[in-house]
Amino acid sequence: MSSSDSATRVVSGMRPTGRLHLGQYHGVLKNWVKLQYEYDCFFFVADWHALTTAYDDTTTIGRHTFDMVVDWLAAGLNPGSSTLFVQSRVPEHAELHLLLSMITPLAWLERVPTYKDQIQKLGDKDLSTYGFLGYPLLQAADILIYRAGHVPVGADQVPHVELTREVARRFNHVFGRETGFEELAEAAVAKLGKKASRLYTESRRAYVEQGDTEALERARALLAGNQNLSIGDVERLYGYLEGGGRIILPEPQALINEAARVPGLDGEKMSKSYGNTITLREPPEQVETKIRTMMTDPARARRTDPGDPANCPVFALHNLYSPPDLLAWASEGCRSAGIGCVDCKKPLIDAINAEQAQMRERAAQYEDDPDLVNSILQEGSEAARDVARETLEDVREAIGLA
Repeated sequence: MSSSDSATRVVSGMRPTGRLHLGQYHGVLKNWVKLQYEYDCFFFVADWHALTTAYDDTTTIGRHTFDMVVDWLAAGLNPGSSTLFVQSRVPEHAELHLLLSMITPLAWLERVPTYKDQIQKLGDKDLSTYGFLGYPLLQAADILIYRAGHVPVGADQVPHVELTREVARRFNHVFGRETGFEELAEAAVAKLGKKASRLYTESRRAYVEQGDTEALERARALLAGNQNLSIGDVERLYGYLEGGGRIILPEPQALINEAARVPGLDGEKMSKSYGNTITLREPPEQVETKIRTMMTDPARARRTDPGDPANCPVFALHNLYSPPDLLAWASEGCRSAGIGCVDCKKPLIDAINAEQAQMRERAAQYEDDPDLVNSILQEGSEAARDVARETLEDVREAIGLA
């Protein structure tokens, strides 16, 4: 797979935590459903990552994996449009993680922002393990084994993608050097043809000597559209552009997901740890009960008290589920005390239940036939392994382990 091809590939994963809730749906899963029709997507159950903080109790991983994947399918992920698999069924992740650990400085892992943050938040657990320290590097291996060009993340996860880029850059620098690299690269330039060769050379010089990033992009675009070069020559010329060696592991880009903050029943961020969630495929009567008891603007102690939608968690959910005219009705009614909180909640309950009904309908066949889910994951894992093996073969060859 060439660097130009990697631009069309996306990879992401979730730890198996069981049934998903609306916060996870709007924050991650809804975006995955959209991406599967725009990119070559690989979505995986990160069961090895679950062990980094929950190694002392693994009894729920199997059930949680099943429940979570059923939610994926219920939300609209299509095994025909994306590759769904289980991380531990693709052992190439582990081997690449091991090989990358040989060249990754310890300080790079210790400076990952979430490392100290998680140690503080999970103070009741013994996290003085290499597995926990090294989980960002395992994430890097998860991405690089598929040579993914894009990784959908929230803003707080961008440092993990940056670490992945640094690791890929270091690997390419250490192992991308081949005997006679510059001579081979110059020979590849000549194969571009007279005009394209001149444009490539001028763009490379502008980038190397003046740091002209636009020139770098022009040269990359020139390579992406060229049909005359072998994949090996294309990779050499990508590396030659930046003065390095042949690119073996392309650097991924963070695909920022500007997800809305989804409030829980108590007004805090929706989270299982807070016990304030509405899960996917929840029975309609439970959704209604939860929304009816959901916190609203504290200023509306009585029906006749005006409120401020900006201070109301229910209105934040309206922003996700209601059309403009209904939003305007809820906002005006709240500010003027023209409607009560119970009135405001009714259309929201209907909208959430309408969405959940579609999910329950999609999920029914999988809940009744667990073997169908296992078959989807098995086929996806085999397809993922085929891709991962190709990468690992190139990595082994570059290191000298072929």
